[in-house]
Amino acid sequence: MNGSSICRQKFEELKACVIIPTYNNEQTLAAVISDVAGYTGHIIVVNDGSTDNTRNIIDTFPGIQCISYEKNVGKGWALRKAFEYAVSKGYDFAVTIDSDGQHFAKDLPVFIEKLEQERNAIIIGARNMNQESVPGGSSFGNK
Repeated sequence: MNGSSICRQKFEELKACVIIPTYNNEQTLAAVISDVAGYTGHIIVVNDGSTDNTRNIIDTFPGIQCISYEKNVGKGWALRKAFEYAVSKGYDFAVTIDSDGQHFAKDLPVFIEKLEQERNAIIIGARNMNQESVPGGSSFGNK
């Protein structure tokens, strides 16, 4: 059994999913979903009022669970609704990954491993916000 197969199995055992909030990220969304799908099929995408090709991109991935809003209401609201949805679908845990490509699906096994050790914790990955590729809005929001 390879690493991604083990990770898939652990997502099943833990009743865990990945939540991907998105707003007008048509350039990166498909790659993010594809990368995450390599580790789990339990993916919830929140289309937060996108006006680009986001809906069509999501539709190309069978089995993706999708929540859509007509108007953009913000990432915080999108995550809140996604967590509520995940609980209603029987998930006990969720990992969030942004759709702009700044988070990496290859890190999912690390989160799952930590989750197995600390089930009653909120686990937060630390990003290097000093990189040139970090958009100003992301840098400001994380400070």
